[in-house]
This record gives sequence, structure tokens and C-alpha cells, in this order.
Amino acid sequence: MIKRKFHSHIVPALTSAALAAVLAQPATADVDFGSPGSKVDLVIGYQPYYTESWSGVVNNGKQFWKKYLPSGSTAKFEIGLQGSVIVNAMTGEKQHIGYMGDMPAIASTFRNIKERGGTDMRIVAVLGTSKQQCNVFLVRNDAPKFNSGTDAVKWMDGKITSAPHGACTDRFARLAFEKAGVKPKRYLNQNIEVITTNFRAGKLDAAAIWEPTASKIVKAGIARRGASGEDFDALDGGFMVMLNDLISQRPDVHKGWLEAELDAQLFMADPANSDEVAALAASQTEKIDKEVLWWSLYGGYPKNEGGGDVKVQLDFIVTDRVQGLLNDATAFLYSLPKKPAAAAKIRDGGVTDEVARQIMKERGLSSPLAIVKVQKM
Repeated sequence: MIKRKFHSHIVPALTSAALAAVLAQPATADVDFGSPGSKVDLVIGYQPYYTESWSGVVNNGKQFWKKYLPSGSTAKFEIGLQGSVIVNAMTGEKQHIGYMGDMPAIASTFRNIKERGGTDMRIVAVLGTSKQQCNVFLVRNDAPKFNSGTDAVKWMDGKITSAPHGACTDRFARLAFEKAGVKPKRYLNQNIEVITTNFRAGKLDAAAIWEPTASKIVKAGIARRGASGEDFDALDGGFMVMLNDLISQRPDVHKGWLEAELDAQLFMADPANSDEVAALAASQTEKIDKEVLWWSLYGGYPKNEGGGDVKVQLDFIVTDRVQGLLNDATAFLYSLPKKPAAAAKIRDGGVTDEVARQIMKERGLSSPLAIVKVQKM
């Protein structure tokens, strides 16, 4: 049992620049998670407003974790509007397990450095990878009709564009601009609220944003979908991060939580559960219709708007494909002026997915666990 009290608090939405700006947080005393077999009280940072990490939404709603943790254990799920918020909470050991996108997950693995917080965090599992979850371009409604997503990005040459900088959207936007050979007039650093407002006001030509906000904006008629990672062979990903104190002190909890995570991913992948998954997401978010939430994970878009058959691939472990994503994303973070990554590659031990691999082997499964494909509503 953890011997520290935790106080819930409201964390304001941050732009993804916070990923780079809030690097140094004072470390607190180590948490005592108790001895193996004893009950444990966990605080989980998760992102119901980021579709690729919805296994956390499922685990929260279905409470699969109760099947695998010692009797009497508790799990308090706290919403982080961006992964950087969760990383900061974990740096202060106010949260113990985090569900987040690739960029904050990578940055978290470098927080063991004293100047960056001094808290050891590890990537322990993969929530999923995709080409159209974080990597989505929207264009203003009166933009031309494009034959392809590549044409849509070429149209952005000399235009006013935007993305939350330092996030997976930023990496995708810069890659797409480079591959399409374009240079926007302005490439602004804006959060999802400002992007939505500026599309409404006609002050923005295009923006890169993640799901489910991308589908929310499209379904509300505020902007159109223009392109995705499908057009540029660009992956994005979601990852589970865990405090190394929890890993080392409670191997039973480490394994138990990953068992529940595997159950959640399999549940999410079953087409028969799509309506329930959307309902769970609706119950844990505000001001997003259930239909929009369903569409963000299971709905399809035309190919000329960056649509593709695969919405999410549930990898669970760091395969060669996932490692390639981590390598590219880490190099990108290291290239930024404030360097959220302290090196061009993740440090040794920053990825610790051996237990996830063990669980898959014990269940006779292999990666990917499943592929979530486009469904008819």
C-alpha cells in the first residue's frame, strides 16, 4: 500500500510546448508501494481525449485491473488533457502509470536525469500505432477539393497553418511539409482549443490535430479533413509509461496491470464491442457526442482525405516497426531547441517491455494482438 496521500486537482490544458518547456521538476521522496501480494493504491494518468490511448478508457470503465491486482487494491484514473501533463504528475510521483502519446512517453524516459526531475520512468507497453490518429491534417471548408492528401498538403504552401508544437502532430506536419516540398507562410504553435476557434473565425488555412478532436471538428462542420499519415507513410503511437519504483518494488502489480491492459486492447479490437467502447469514452469525456467518439476509432474517410482501412494497430510490445517510430520520434525531439529528449536515442532501459512479452507468450499470442479496421456504422 502506498504511504503517501494524493490530492486530486484540476490541471489546465497546456499547449504541447509544455512538453519542452516544463522539463525541470523537483523530485519528491520515493513512493513505498508495499510488498508483493499486498494491496496497492494506484493513480493512473490517462487521456480519454486521445483515441489511440483508449485502452485506458476501457480498463477504467470495465475495471479489468480488479481481476489481476491483489484484493483490496484501488486504481484512481485522472484525466490528462495532454501527455505532458501526465509526465509532470509522474515526475512528482503523484501518478504511477501513464497512458500517453509517443512524444511525451519518449520525453518521460529521460526524466531520470537530475536536472530533468530525477524520476525514473519506463515505457512498458505499446497502446497502439496508426497513421491516422495523431497524424491528421484539417483544411478550411472553402479549400479546393483535392485528389489526394498529398495535393492537400501542397496547397498549404504559403498558407497559414498550425499544430500543437512538440507533439506528434508537429512531427507529422513538418514531415509532410518536407515531403511535399512546401513552406507555409506561417506555421503556428496552437493548442486544440485555439485551432478550433481560428477555424471558426476563418483565420486558419490548415492544422494538424489528433483524434477524437479531428473528427469532432469535421463532424461539426468547422473544417474538412485533408490528409493523414496514410499519405506520407507516417506512424504515430501511444505508449504506457510506469514508474520504475513500481516496477522494481511490485513485479506482481507490474504484470497484473499489463494483463489487464492486454484484456482492454482485445476488448477494444472486437467489432462487437465498438458501441460499448464509444459509450465508455462518452462517459469519461465532455462535450463530444458518442457518434463522434465512435467515428474517431472505427469510422472511415475517403482515400483522397487520407482515409485507410486500418484505424489502429494494437502492437502491445515494441516490435521492430514500433522501434522505428521511437527512433524517429526521439531524433525529432532531440532536434528541437529545448530538447525534450536528452539524446538522439532512448537511453538503455528506457523501454522495458519484457513482462509484456512474457504475458503474450503465456497466452499464446503474438504482436500485433489485433488490428482495428474501419467499420460501417
